[in-house]
Amino acid sequence: VAMTGPRARHQERRVAGMSPLFVARGAAVNLRGLVLVMPVVSVGNVGQLAVDLIISTLGLPRVGYIHSDGLVPVVGNDPYATTSENSSVMCTSCEVYASADRKLAVLQIRSPIVQGKQRSFRQQILSWIKESEFSRVVVLSSSFAHHRVDQQLVGTPLRYLATPALQNIMENEFQILKWKEMEKVAAFPGISEVELELSIPGGGITKSLYTDSCAEGIPLAVLLIFCSEGDNIPDALKLLNFLNEWIQLIEKPNDQQPMSQPPWKIPSSWRLLFGSGIPPALF
Repeated sequence: VAMTGPRARHQERRVAGMSPLFVARGAAVNLRGLVLVMPVVSVGNVGQLAVDLIISTLGLPRVGYIHSDGLVPVVGNDPYATTSENSSVMCTSCEVYASADRKLAVLQIRSPIVQGKQRSFRQQILSWIKESEFSRVVVLSSSFAHHRVDQQLVGTPLRYLATPALQNIMENEFQILKWKEMEKVAAFPGISEVELELSIPGGGITKSLYTDSCAEGIPLAVLLIFCSEGDNIPDALKLLNFLNEWIQLIEKPNDQQPMSQPPWKIPSSWRLLFGSGIPPALF
């Protein structure tokens, strides 16, 4: 990108009428009516990996970034670079990608929340969501597999949650999809099985984001997978295919090839997902 000076280099401005949290890149951005997909920093970073695949596959353009003191500052090269020319484009800890044609916006979070800032960051994000007037919000998350209760050990590791506001819009669509809702578990296991609560261990701010959205009337769904730390690419693909059953981001396999996987595009940055190769000089 040609740069003629500091002003051109930082040709970004805040959108009038929107929260100062969001800073648009270039022209004003209208996010009203779009579906927002966002991750939560959780076990295995599964939601973030899934969002990487969405942005890379659909080639979504970056329309702005989130400026918040609630995230650890991060800066790096463009993780979706396809040529040497755009590999030097800078990326930050929290960016927004969108396509009006696809009616889709994607928020990518690349760093953890600063300790003690979880509540304020959550409130900032929810405020931005409401001001942007998204049609619905989908949160991609994960939870520790080893914390599952007996009833969660059988069948699919995928679960969903939907706020009352979203259920009013969706009616019985989740039942048609035959999805499994996240079970409530005993608040005091081994002592009392009567009092139940929602528990998402390893899910970061997933639970609080969901409960706040219920209270504030935000149409939000949480899609999550039970998993463990390690190579979580397969978990990200499962979660993304789960999302694709509902919001068709790309064409699903046809009846002749029911077992084939949708062609998600792996980002160039994943080549170093587990670090560089072993130096030959060691051998």
